[in-house]
Amino acid sequence: MNKAMRNPYIYALFVIPALVLFVLFFIYPLINAVYYSLTNWNGVSDNLKFWGFKNYTKALTDDTFWNAVKNNGYFILFSCLIQVPIIVICSLMIANVKRFKSLYKTAVFMPTVMSTAVIGILWGFIYNYDVGLFNKILGFFGVEAVDWLGDPKFAMLSILITNGWQWTGFYIIMVLAAILSIPKDLDEAAEIDGATGYQRAMKITMPLIMPVVSVVIMLSIAGAMKAADIIIVMTKGGPAGSTDVMATYMIKYAITNFKYGYGNAISVIIFVFTMILTVLYQVLIARRSERIEY
Repeated sequence: MNKAMRNPYIYALFVIPALVLFVLFFIYPLINAVYYSLTNWNGVSDNLKFWGFKNYTKALTDDTFWNAVKNNGYFILFSCLIQVPIIVICSLMIANVKRFKSLYKTAVFMPTVMSTAVIGILWGFIYNYDVGLFNKILGFFGVEAVDWLGDPKFAMLSILITNGWQWTGFYIIMVLAAILSIPKDLDEAAEIDGATGYQRAMKITMPLIMPVVSVVIMLSIAGAMKAADIIIVMTKGGPAGSTDVMATYMIKYAITNFKYGYGNAISVIIFVFTMILTVLYQVLIARRSERIEY
């Protein structure tokens, strides 16, 4: 057995299948996207002309595209500044309940397993101008109804709330698992020494779960950069492009308008932007999260 494990070909048998899948489903599509992004192909005909970087120049000088980039930025800011603190607070609360802990974990996780189409339709009813729950509540307090999905001032915020509601539970389970894995002896020793619940949370729990919180933030950034499905279901990028993100902008050109080359250029730009953000986060922030052993 030891002799077999020293044979490099044994390791190759395990690595090659995964490497083949990686090349087929990541490297090859990426190379294809870069190639077609340099053409004027419409995705259907055999007429394909090499355009060089014209598609990239067009995208980077298009105000509509930069508006989509700005909306992706809203997704990132909402995730990091609002959603992540809510995730941590809810995780701490659930970790400290004595009864029905499993019920709370199941309840917060339920939206994650639901279809995005179902969630989009459900929240569409909640935001409905005439019979929506939010406007009924506003009407109860004498406030004028709001066109949540039809008014450019509120449409993006409505999308962000819906998307956050869908994915918060998934991240809560991750953070909660990290909290529950902390030895109880640490918390009990701090309690005996007179530390309050807030002090224990800030001085013991938070430092120990920071590596997991860091992963949650990175996943949130990656998810924000590829957000599209919830927008397509709820607003289709409207009104007047106010909820368009880079992915929906790409879909409109690549599929709806048959500008496949231009759509591939957008996809490559999304990939580059995502790589830059994740690398910057890893270098500037994530590496500062010390790995704490206990």
